[in-house]
Amino acid sequence: MESDAASLARRYQELLQANGQLQEETHRRMIALATAAHRLKTPLAIISGYIELLLSQKAGPLLERQLQILDDSRENCERLQRFVQDFLTYSALETGSVAVKPEVGDIQTCLIEVYELWLPRFQKKGVALYLTSGSQINPFPFDSFKVEEVVSNLLDNSLKFTSAGGSVSLSTVPHFWERRSHQGDWGFEEKRKLSLATPNSVHITVADTGPGIEAEYHQEIFNDFFRIPRPDESHEGTGLGLAIARRLVQAHGGKIWVESEPGSGCKVSFLLPLEAGWVDSARPDR
Repeated sequence: MESDAASLARRYQELLQANGQLQEETHRRMIALATAAHRLKTPLAIISGYIELLLSQKAGPLLERQLQILDDSRENCERLQRFVQDFLTYSALETGSVAVKPEVGDIQTCLIEVYELWLPRFQKKGVALYLTSGSQINPFPFDSFKVEEVVSNLLDNSLKFTSAGGSVSLSTVPHFWERRSHQGDWGFEEKRKLSLATPNSVHITVADTGPGIEAEYHQEIFNDFFRIPRPDESHEGTGLGLAIARRLVQAHGGKIWVESEPGSGCKVSFLLPLEAGWVDSARPDR
């Protein structure tokens, strides 16, 4: 008769094997998803190019109604391209093929570039977009492309849920972040308070005047494929924007969170460490 210890050991091995098979299947699904998304990029780029050519009227004059139809087609094409990019980024993060490559740069210059990229989209919808900076932040190591993607995802989310006449602000300020250091696999120890003459992180916030988010969803919104249940289902999306932002911020050794109440808008903030030495984990302490 099999002993209890032997039965537990056998069951443990079965669970390990099942978990390994599940991870392997997930990995295959991610590769298939990335392959499908990648194959969509080229035809979408071609369609987008032809639409831009027609809108420029270099191929011949168009009626006002035709221009409006093409403009709507361009918007839908851009939305599809963002969906494809979300899937590509997500699958790359899941399979571990995306690495953060910090280089010393100016975070304010980075945010200005994102602001200028998104400003026309906000103006078209009639939503005001503001960029503010608390004080000068010295150059520090970060992956500008990844940070731009994080901020773009946050701005896209705010624009989606903010009605015409509303506003969205993008702000950055120096910040002192007292983190905890990881001790082994099971415990955390409070990091001794540092006497620094300057802050050790930068605090970046995207705040909007949208409908807000119930407290019960403040953690879930950063989960993969999660979308807040709303009566109005007109807001389309993959449910990956904030999940991708979370992964990219954590890969910098930072953290991200939301502050919001229903009817009072939403504020999503994230911290990036100013020193390369702080980038020591893809899962920061909270």
